Amino acid sequence: MKGLILSGGRGTRLRPLTYTAAKQLVPVANKPIIYYVVENLASAGIRDIGVIISPETGGDVKKALGRGERWGVRFEYILQQEPLGLAHAVKVARGYLGDSPFVMYLGDNLIGCGIRDFVEKLDETRSDAVILLKPVPNPSSFGVAEIDGKGRILRLVEKPKDPPSNLALVGVYVFRPSIHDAIDEIRPSARGELEITDAIQRLIERGGRVHSHIVEEWWLDTGKKDDLLVANTVVLDDLIKRRIEGEVDENSTVTGRVELEKGVKVINSVLRGPIAVGEGTVIEDSFVGPFTSIGSSVRIEGSAIEHCVILDGAVISHVERLEDSIVGRNARVHRNRERHKALRLMIGDDSDVEL
Repeated sequence: MKGLILSGGRGTRLRPLTYTAAKQLVPVANKPIIYYVVENLASAGIRDIGVIISPETGGDVKKALGRGERWGVRFEYILQQEPLGLAHAVKVARGYLGDSPFVMYLGDNLIGCGIRDFVEKLDETRSDAVILLKPVPNPSSFGVAEIDGKGRILRLVEKPKDPPSNLALVGVYVFRPSIHDAIDEIRPSARGELEITDAIQRLIERGGRVHSHIVEEWWLDTGKKDDLLVANTVVLDDLIKRRIEGEVDENSTVTGRVELEKGVKVINSVLRGPIAVGEGTVIEDSFVGPFTSIGSSVRIEGSAIEHCVILDGAVISHVERLEDSIVGRNARVHRNRERHKALRLMIGDDSDVEL
C-alpha cells in the first residue's frame, strides 16, 4: 500500500497567505496542515508516499517535509504542472503508484480519526475503492454520494444543484489500481478538470465495487479563511494539553490548556487556553484568549487577541481587540491612535497594517 498526498493547486481561496506559501503549509495549532496528513498515513503503516507538488510552491513543500525520516516514511515528489483535477493528479502519479493499491489524501484536509480501519476495509469488503463520507448541511458545495443499505456506492455527483443525499466525500480515498483504467475513460468536466467523482462513477459502471464509510468524528477542509479558523479551534480543543516550557512572570496568569514552547516569555499578561505559543515569542501587557495559535518569534504587546492564527515573526502592538483573524508571517498590526473597535483581518506575509 502506498500513499499519495495532493499538495498542488494554487490555493486561491486562501490568498493573500498563499501568494507566498502552499496552503498545505499553513499551520493549525502551530503545525503545518500537511504534517497531520503524513502522521495519519504513517500511523496506518504506509511508508512509501508520493507527494503531488506544483511549480509555484513545490520547493516550499519539499523543504518542509524533507525526505520523510522524521515520520519513518519515504517521499517521492511528483510535479503536476497545472491543477487539472484530483483524477489528473492520480494520472500524473501513475508511474510512481504502479500496480500498488494506494490511499489518496488531500493535503489540506483534516479528520479526527485514524485511517487504518479504512485501509483494511479495502480487503475486507473486496472492493475496488473505499471512500469516506460525512453528512454536511450544504452538500451542493461538495462531491455527493448516494449509497444503499450496505454502504455500497450507487452514484456520485460533483457539486449537484439537486443533491441525492447530504453525504459529502471526505478528502481521503483508498483505491486499487483499477482506478487508473477508469480515469483513462473519463473526460474533463465543465470546469475543465478530471474529477475523481467521475472516475469513481466510471469504476462503478465498469462493474467495480465501491464501499463507503461514514466518518463520525470531525472533518475539516481548510481551504478558506473561516474554515482554517474553525480547524484551528477544533484541533486546539481536541489535542492541546497544558505544557509550560517558557517563562511566566509573577504578574501573569496562565489558565487552562496552554502550550508554551521554550524561549517564550509572558510578562504582565493573561493567557486563557486552549492556546499554543511557539518558540521565542514574547507576550507583554496583553490578553490572549481561547482558541488562538501563535507562531515562533512573535511579539504581542499591549493588545487583546482571541480566536486567531498568528504566524511566525508577526508583531501585534497596542491593538485593543483582534479576533477571528489570520496574520501572516512577519506582518505587523499596530495602532497610532486610540480607537474602540474589534478588528477582523486576514493579511498576508510581510504586510504592515497601521490603525
